[in-house]
Amino acid sequence: MSKSLEFLTEALRRLPGVGPKSAQRMAFHLLQHDREGAEMLSRALYQAVDTVHHCALCNTFAETEVCDLCLDDTRDTTLLCVVETPADQLMIEQTLTFKGLYFVLMGRLSPLDGIGPKDIHLEKLIQRAGDGVVAEVVLATNFTNEGEATAHYISEMLKARGLRVSRLARGVPVGGELEYVDAGTIARAMLDRRAT
Repeated sequence: MSKSLEFLTEALRRLPGVGPKSAQRMAFHLLQHDREGAEMLSRALYQAVDTVHHCALCNTFAETEVCDLCLDDTRDTTLLCVVETPADQLMIEQTLTFKGLYFVLMGRLSPLDGIGPKDIHLEKLIQRAGDGVVAEVVLATNFTNEGEATAHYISEMLKARGLRVSRLARGVPVGGELEYVDAGTIARAMLDRRAT
């Protein structure tokens, strides 16, 4: 294989879930059947890497110093939702239920992987949450072991500073049948039950 083709294959392997064979198939496909798509992909990657950076306030991806959401004066500035990734932020936005602002960690605590508080911008979060305007911080990290540990760490840190902290509720998905829901989800739903 040519060095350029090897380099392309190795670059494609950096994508999540892409192994050596998949990367090789993608490289061959782009070069053999879709050179226009390859050029478009190349330009889009170059432009994104060159122009996209972190919002100065919420840490999400933005092309300006402060993102559009942070500049939106219709948002509730007393509510701050903490998420792991911009993809998580987008999912919450698509529900049309949260009208506050966000802080994107760009990861989660994972000591086994060498990811500590500095790696997920916790100092920036403390500054943002302690600005005197934020009244409640909603922790919307994922319900994985690392996400739970991250939520606990942040919760303790913010409560010590006198902030009100809440956590997304967990439970049975809408339309879900108990028979097909895992035991952990049912247990959490039972523990997080509320009066009707």
